[in-house]
Amino acid sequence: MGTQDKAKHLATLYLEDISDFIVECVDANFGFSRYAERLGRSANSFDELYKALQQEPTYIDTILLSILKERIENIQPTLFLISVPFPGNLYSAFRSAQWVKRHYPEIKISMGGGFPNTELRSLSDARVFEFFDFITLDDGEAPIEQLIETLCQAEPVEAFYKRTFLLENGKVIYKNNSRKPDYKQSQVGTPDYSDLLLDKYISVIEIVNPMHRMWSDGRWNKLTMAHGCYWGKCTFCDISLDYIKVYEPVAASLLCDRMEEMIAQTGENGFHFVDEAAPPALMRALALEILRRKLSVTWWTNIRFEKSFTADLCLLLKASGCIAVSGGLEVASDRLLKLIDKGVTVEQVAKVTRNFTEAGIMVHAYLMYGYPTQTVQETIDSLEMVRQLFEAGILQSGFWHQFAMTAHSPVGLYPEQFGVVKDSEEIGTFANNDINYKDSTGINHDKFSYGLKKSLFNYMHGICFDYDLQDWFDFKIPKTKIHPDFIFDALQDDNHLNIKATAKVVWLGGKPSKEYFVKTKKGKSWEMIVLTFHDKKESFSIQTNKAEGEWLLRLLEKISVSNSKIYSFQEIKTDFELELEDFELFWSSRPVNQLREFGLLVL
Repeated sequence: MGTQDKAKHLATLYLEDISDFIVECVDANFGFSRYAERLGRSANSFDELYKALQQEPTYIDTILLSILKERIENIQPTLFLISVPFPGNLYSAFRSAQWVKRHYPEIKISMGGGFPNTELRSLSDARVFEFFDFITLDDGEAPIEQLIETLCQAEPVEAFYKRTFLLENGKVIYKNNSRKPDYKQSQVGTPDYSDLLLDKYISVIEIVNPMHRMWSDGRWNKLTMAHGCYWGKCTFCDISLDYIKVYEPVAASLLCDRMEEMIAQTGENGFHFVDEAAPPALMRALALEILRRKLSVTWWTNIRFEKSFTADLCLLLKASGCIAVSGGLEVASDRLLKLIDKGVTVEQVAKVTRNFTEAGIMVHAYLMYGYPTQTVQETIDSLEMVRQLFEAGILQSGFWHQFAMTAHSPVGLYPEQFGVVKDSEEIGTFANNDINYKDSTGINHDKFSYGLKKSLFNYMHGICFDYDLQDWFDFKIPKTKIHPDFIFDALQDDNHLNIKATAKVVWLGGKPSKEYFVKTKKGKSWEMIVLTFHDKKESFSIQTNKAEGEWLLRLLEKISVSNSKIYSFQEIKTDFELELEDFELFWSSRPVNQLREFGLLVL
């Protein structure tokens, strides 16, 4: 780490110490990024949270409420909307709503966001509505607009609601009687950061890993390339809910318009696309649009490690400012990846991570253990796969998550198909998402947690690859059945398939200088051309005969990334054959191969 980063990391550790002191002496629920998260996690019953809210506000609560008081007095709203994305936001949301209800009972309060969307879909506890008047689910624009229209009626006529919980005659009712359609992603507008105190946020480095720090060091403008997930099949995921199920991409040109607006407003040119899984075709289109507009941005996103991410596509993404990707390797076992319906194999993941790494893009892998029917042997084999990926230098970061069964995933909806049994069919009156279950294997997966995380921590620092896997665990584990060169061999077997006729061809480089000369051999003479290219790092030259060289000059101008029209491989082949012969021989020639190394991409 550099000196500044070391200082920031050390300062972060001091902050963590201060946080520990506040937890011990001031407020047991305190946390910098998650506050009272324990009360929001797996809260099937509202009892514990309700009891906490009956206590006197803590010192930290009073700070929150003093800021809220000032905002309410300045704005004087008639409708107060609270977004609750995570369990760590739940307590503060209820505390804020409680204070507003107590001091401004005329203000209507509504909750939305990721937490209610996933956890509160079967809400039945009426006490929740002592704090909130409404809770809306899924995309919020149309439900909120319908709420406003209903609340603004001069005389109460029939009330219309869209995906809204409310209290009627002391009972929790879910109403969805509005025909107002949801807004398309192209209509929702650009996120507005105008009221955030962007200059007051502090950057922290909790872990020195370069990928992990991206979540907390600096700040990123947040956007989505697409609503929902284009794959939408993973069996551990909430694919039955709209936020995953309803897939709707945004046009690349509109995304770039929004990026330019946000740069103008925030002065920040870093973007985090918070997609479930960004679609490769849209990433390609976005990268081309960024380069065409000459935008100077850095960006990162979440992906699936699918074979569409070729070496050339990764180079294009890097050129446009992509610096990192994160994706789910989950359980690094082909049997379990098939059961998860991930649509990838470990070998394919290795090739894709290699393509990103060689392009200079960092790769973070989400890893999973304890998936239904996973054996101890598969857990150890999965760790060996991860060890080899790090040793090969094609993975820079990772994190092990223990499998959690959720109510809206295929595993939660059809547990019998995955060899698990729910502990109870009872539906909670408050949150209902995480489900306790028994796995048919009877394995206690918790015991692997420490060893998996400790080994990964060392692999991320590039050390301990020669340790026996047994060294990470204080109980007996089986020997891995994975060949020690599995990943190395997978990377050697790289099929160079024929280029598809529909593939797009793009030139990232600039315009070359040209120089003609005559070449003589065995009494024969012919005209040659030397094209010299200059980029930021180096210069290089290619030489070819005059006819092919002049055609190449015209081609590079046509397929320059700054042009709006993009040509297919077939169009280029046809154009070549109007003037010259044997395109295949020319395309595999040394000059073209040199250009392929310096920015001639086939996408």
